[in-house]
Amino acid sequence: MLMCREATALMSLKQDKTLTLREKMALRIHLSMCQACRTCAHQFDLLHQAGKHHPACQYNSRQTLDD
Repeated sequence: MLMCREATALMSLKQDKTLTLREKMALRIHLSMCQACRTCAHQFDLLHQAGKHHPACQYNSRQTLDD
């Protein structure tokens, strides 16, 4: 079973890549039992969505970071 610290790390990782089936299941089980981590997961999702809509995060796909 995951500890909260491990669950939080997976929640963060989930924002950038697809978790393995094992990671998904472990996180789902932990979240089903831990209200604090459910709240944290919701906050991660909100921050991720807000970041998608922030002007600094939107650039032309042909533009490089050096431009």
